[in-house]
Amino acid sequence: MKTRTFSGYTLGLLAAAILTTSVNANPLTRDNGSPVGENQHSQTAGSNGPTLLQDVQLIQKLQRFDRERIPERVVHARGTGAHGEFIASTDISELTMAKVFTPGQKTPVFVRFSSVVHGTHSPETLRDPRGFATKFYTADGNWDLVGNNFPTFFIRDAIKFPDMVHAMKPDPRTNLGNDARRFDFFSHLPEATRTLTLLYSNEGTPQSYRHMDGNSVHAYKFVNAKGETSYVKFRWKTLQGQKNLDPDEAAKIQGLDFSHMTNDLVGAIDRGEYPKWDLYIQTLKPGQMAALDYDPLDPTKVWPDVPERKVGQMVLNRNVDNFYQETEQVTLAPSNLVPGIEPSEDRLLQGRLFSYADTQMYRVGANAMSLPVNRPKVSVNNGNQDGALNAAHTVGSINYEPSRTQPRPATESARYSRLPLSGTTQQQAIMRTQNFKQAGELYRSYDTKNRRDLVNSFGQSLAGSDDESKHIILSFLYKADAEYGKRVCKAAGGDLNRVKRLAAQLKD
Repeated sequence: MKTRTFSGYTLGLLAAAILTTSVNANPLTRDNGSPVGENQHSQTAGSNGPTLLQDVQLIQKLQRFDRERIPERVVHARGTGAHGEFIASTDISELTMAKVFTPGQKTPVFVRFSSVVHGTHSPETLRDPRGFATKFYTADGNWDLVGNNFPTFFIRDAIKFPDMVHAMKPDPRTNLGNDARRFDFFSHLPEATRTLTLLYSNEGTPQSYRHMDGNSVHAYKFVNAKGETSYVKFRWKTLQGQKNLDPDEAAKIQGLDFSHMTNDLVGAIDRGEYPKWDLYIQTLKPGQMAALDYDPLDPTKVWPDVPERKVGQMVLNRNVDNFYQETEQVTLAPSNLVPGIEPSEDRLLQGRLFSYADTQMYRVGANAMSLPVNRPKVSVNNGNQDGALNAAHTVGSINYEPSRTQPRPATESARYSRLPLSGTTQQQAIMRTQNFKQAGELYRSYDTKNRRDLVNSFGQSLAGSDDESKHIILSFLYKADAEYGKRVCKAAGGDLNRVKRLAAQLKD
């Protein structure tokens, strides 16, 4: 048998041939599809001359690199997402005609979890509310349920939203965090007391996205086939159990894992440990609203005495293929509604209907809804046209309505429900504020350890505030629960007698 030998030069040629064959099987191209001949060295004028502007591969790589980022979300910038499905389990057709709730109906979903205040690359251990936003790709179009892990929010009117976010973001002068600015703002908002309690409790530092609940925060409206309305709140209950980090655990993890919540979710799905949540609803008839001692459309309130009803289950079973194309470019907005689900008159929700859709259009563009992660599973048929990056293939000459040659009739059953109105326009606070009662109930619901962690976390953060803001905030806590106020007052270095005097002047 004849043995073949190869010189080093021959082996080099053979390796190059194999490499060339491999590359040619899936050639590198520019964005126009043209093959790239050289991607390691720029074209120059001779061996020592300047780089040539005619090197279109170099120019395109730099141009695209310069444009790799769209504007960061002002809030909810740091997040992660996953795909899954929702299966409806209960017939609630007496409440809503939304097809997503047809028993047995399987609806694809995309969920984006996030922190709220902190930036894109912030540690996930930082104390913050967490976003829990779900896009349902329903048979009636996309429905976005955009909520948080907390069931309540800090404010009740959208006109305060930019100010609240500015106060919670870093100091614009130094770009450093400053709790004093936060408490200066919230000292004017007693309605924030319950949600501040949640924030400074261990619920402000969840162990993972899998181990937290989600809430609509707002009440929405269900509309049935008869046009009858009910008010509804939604809640996702984790089947993994709620788990949070105490301050020591959060500090330890922050030193070990910058992205512990994202790593946990991605890892669990990769292992086949698919997280699940049951969806529950609470409903009120319009005639029941006035009997409550608080305003049920106030997003700073929960509905403690309204029974819950399970309506389905969600499982997340697939990680994204590309973080940017899906998680970053997904455009979730509470204005994405379907027949059978409408907004309530909640003042904060009313502002979010505009703000969220507008910010997504600013971030991603007028044609963001045509991206795969945002595109409805049903056909889209309207006169919207043009705009940047319009990838649609529109045929026909009718881009208006009505038209005899190409009718596009409205769907009668999708008409908005009717709302009786009375009175005059106004700009004033709601009537039933009840700012402190539910905050006290929340404090008393915590066990000894969780109360201690809450007191220490709140007190340490509040201690550096200006003297007046600190004592006003302490008076809110004392009004909610005397023990709560006393303990945080001690932790923050406050004057208890002064706190008591301020609290005596407050009305619940």
